[in-house]
Amino acid sequence: MKTVLIAILWLSAPAQAQTTLQQIAESGRLDDLRWPSFSDYRRHVTAFYQAGGYQLAWIRDGKATSQARAILGVLRKADEKGLHSEDYDGPRWEARLTRLEGADDAGKARFDVALTVCTMRYISDLHIGRVNPRHFTFGLEVEQKKYNLPEFLRQQVIGADDPARVLEQIEPSFAGYQRTKAVLLRYFAMAAKDGGEPLPLPAKTIAPGAPYLGIARLVRLLQLLGDLPQDSPAGEEGVYGGALVEAVKRYQARHGLQADGRLGAQTVKSLNTPLSARIRQLQLTLERWRWLPDSFPEPPVVVNIPEFRLRAFDGSGKPGLEMKVIVGKAYGHNTPVFADSMQYVVLRPYWNVPPSIQRSEIVPAVRKDREYIAKKGFEVTTQGGALVTAGTINDDVLEQLHTGKLAVRQKPGTANSLGLVKLIFPNQHNVYLHSTPAAQLFSQSRRDFSHGCIRVEKPQELTAWALRNNAGWDLERVREAMEKGTDNQQVNLTKPIPVLILYGTAVVDESGTVRFFDDIYGLDASLDKVLNQGYPYP
Repeated sequence: MKTVLIAILWLSAPAQAQTTLQQIAESGRLDDLRWPSFSDYRRHVTAFYQAGGYQLAWIRDGKATSQARAILGVLRKADEKGLHSEDYDGPRWEARLTRLEGADDAGKARFDVALTVCTMRYISDLHIGRVNPRHFTFGLEVEQKKYNLPEFLRQQVIGADDPARVLEQIEPSFAGYQRTKAVLLRYFAMAAKDGGEPLPLPAKTIAPGAPYLGIARLVRLLQLLGDLPQDSPAGEEGVYGGALVEAVKRYQARHGLQADGRLGAQTVKSLNTPLSARIRQLQLTLERWRWLPDSFPEPPVVVNIPEFRLRAFDGSGKPGLEMKVIVGKAYGHNTPVFADSMQYVVLRPYWNVPPSIQRSEIVPAVRKDREYIAKKGFEVTTQGGALVTAGTINDDVLEQLHTGKLAVRQKPGTANSLGLVKLIFPNQHNVYLHSTPAAQLFSQSRRDFSHGCIRVEKPQELTAWALRNNAGWDLERVREAMEKGTDNQQVNLTKPIPVLILYGTAVVDESGTVRFFDDIYGLDASLDKVLNQGYPYP
């Protein structure tokens, strides 16, 4: 009788674990978790356990497997990747391991599912990001990057000799991502050392040689940030000058400010930004790195909106060409975030005035001055491009301009709003790269002045770069075609070039220098808000 009872208990224990595993997986919820609902992972978790016959995956002989313990070590250090250990129950695992000893089968099942859910979340978050960029209507696609999570865990993780190494390999391989991650660790260390006391805000801008009450704090802060060498002389006590001025210039240059070495309100406000806020910028930038494709068919051209900068990369993954850009105004004309492929360039282009600008700016100007079209070098055309008039506008033409039956374009030439070239990557936003006659605007530190398209500082060099695979199109020929060539000449690229219009407020260059920029469109704030809501993320 005793033997029969033991056999019954031996059979019922695994059955209880299996039942619990199935129930939890199919419910999509486990209250033991920091974020209990895993409805977005329910089908993955169910498929994972179905494939294993609803057996425990992470427990052997009542103890966590070596693979489970290795993964727990990874989850505890998720902050080093720009993620949050709390999202993967990092602080809870030690107590769970203790309770696992002597736990009943339902308890073992809950431990097992908890680890499966947290590991799946971690893998997905690290590889493609927590939030789908489509949630923000960004034109970036992560679907093709997604792993088959049940299969990945079964084949790559639960039996791996070194699971931590497997999980390291799922991160983006971009050098910029790796540099950003390294700087994040530096800022964690700095934040632990810094007291955070604010610099006094001066009543008026402090020029070099003037007294300033915050000198001692300014020295400590700039030394901590690395802008002021540790062995630099502090200069005269209470006076802002010497090496401090050069350190402030370095700080200003790294933070998108005018590097004039003066302690104005904007510079002091930036210096008083808590290091925790800089850490958050780095974390949000790492999130955006994960949205990018794993590879590109050709080296891409990348525009970073808050940095007001374009980089054209070479085959080694390094910038072969860099320049300033002007992007869309922060209020009403944001440049969109998306990816596409550059297909052709147009030399000495027409500017086809967008309907919104025609309606809001051109038509009111024509109402005031019927010679406006002629004076500004515009033409009125049909929607098919046939010329209607380039002279005085009569009432009939004005009415058709107002209703949108007729269009407006600007003639090619040096006065054209697009300058002498536009580089086209066809997209739904009708955004492209182009030159500009208003080159003086590139001297501004903040450059959001356009209606959404992107003006480039070095149009000739960028055009030659884009046409580098087209025989005969060197820089000299590009210059000649822009200055003296055929109007509205289209040149198709031999090889399309990926173009990425991105948004990152923290950038780490090849020397390891980090630069921070203002959240001009509020996109950091929007992403931060969504992330703070927790799982399931959109």
